[in-house]
Amino acid sequence: MKFFRLDLLTLLISLFILNSCKNKDTIGLDPGDTTTKHNGTLMDTSTVVVNTFPDIGNPLSNDSIATSGITKMPFGYLNDAIFGTVESNAALALNLPNQSAYSLPTGTIVVDSAVLVMPYADGFYGDSLTSKYKINVYQLANRIKSTAYYNVDSWATKGVIIGTRTFFARTHDSIKRYNIITGQPDTLITVPPQLRIPIDKNFVNSILFNASSTQLASNSVFLNNVHGLYLTLDKAGSTGVGGTFMFSAADSLNVYYRTTNGTTIDTAMVTLPITTHASQIKHVSSNTLTTEFADSTSSRDLIYLQGLVGTKVKISFPFLKSINTTIGKVAVNRAELVITPNPGSTIPFRPLPKLTMYKYDIARQITLLEDANPGDVRYINPATFGGYYVRATNSYHFVITGYVQDLIDGRIKDYGTYLAPVDTTNKTSVDVAPTTQVAGRLVAVGTPPKSSPLYQSRIKLNIIYTKIK
Repeated sequence: MKFFRLDLLTLLISLFILNSCKNKDTIGLDPGDTTTKHNGTLMDTSTVVVNTFPDIGNPLSNDSIATSGITKMPFGYLNDAIFGTVESNAALALNLPNQSAYSLPTGTIVVDSAVLVMPYADGFYGDSLTSKYKINVYQLANRIKSTAYYNVDSWATKGVIIGTRTFFARTHDSIKRYNIITGQPDTLITVPPQLRIPIDKNFVNSILFNASSTQLASNSVFLNNVHGLYLTLDKAGSTGVGGTFMFSAADSLNVYYRTTNGTTIDTAMVTLPITTHASQIKHVSSNTLTTEFADSTSSRDLIYLQGLVGTKVKISFPFLKSINTTIGKVAVNRAELVITPNPGSTIPFRPLPKLTMYKYDIARQITLLEDANPGDVRYINPATFGGYYVRATNSYHFVITGYVQDLIDGRIKDYGTYLAPVDTTNKTSVDVAPTTQVAGRLVAVGTPPKSSPLYQSRIKLNIIYTKIK
């Protein structure tokens, strides 16, 4: 067996990997595979070049990504000493009950309360222990239309707060509330984790119970007049570093009221559904990120990955194409990229739960790597392709055997290969599109010099190959 590095430690590690590997997160072939030759050469010194860039969505548009029509709506404010600040505001379209003509209840109507219900979705990122949050709700000055909205869009409001609440991040705590049943006793029920924001009763009366018959006869007219709601975090009324919440699309404005007909008093609830959501996302980069963005040529000691279309990392392997001339023709048995978080950077913020890896084609469109592409004969399932944070090893792994083989053989040209944050929801395929539905971040070790204490944690491309005679 031949090794590029002949020191004793490398020899022992390589023998262990090649002869007793059973974990998919380690390098090696399946010992149960009797059809493939198992002896090979481990190369873990291949040069890797890494640089951090802003994640701007489609590289052709150079500016934005759609935030309407997504299942998770980001909202909040996070002040991160390493990355800077990220702010997410939200606009919601408010509709008539059942999105159709509404007939007022008979009798005298009195609004007891109105609550904007915002169910939490998985994905909160930030301080859930000490930070206190204050949310303000405004009425939009203009209607939200059934068109695409982007992270760079902004909305004007009427300037009057119609709802507010101060709260802590309890995104996994279910709550109890009364279920209002017309003509029957109210019942106490348990509902999934949600944020409930009191809304001004005068506002509800003005748009619904005291509104003109014309406004209530058509949902389109209602939308034209009411416009919708705007949510923003009151930074002056909040404390701590903050965080970013994810809300589901099941939100609504619930109005609890009483009707009096003669001597009969009854309680009821009417729901105004919210159909369209859009988020504005604003990043203010730290000096650290500004410095990283300014250097796109030399490989960096650290790399920075941030959700909410914050940052991505360009990664390249410039010397792979010379292997066939320096070593000879090789068959790659396995190629694995290993990424390690910077020691100490996972406290107080945990690392991103998942990364994705993709490349650009000749038209600079995002496309799947060979190993993640179901149309390629070398396709492997998404779980094996990797990208998940493995707590036990404090690392991320990508199996990119087919991609590396094609780079070595010159079958493809590297027009740009990237690492980026991705949501964990999809388990059946590899997501590569930029997303606003993950809010985490990661500081990982790039390519520090050998003299650095970070060198042993550097990003690595481990290749096991067989030389073809």
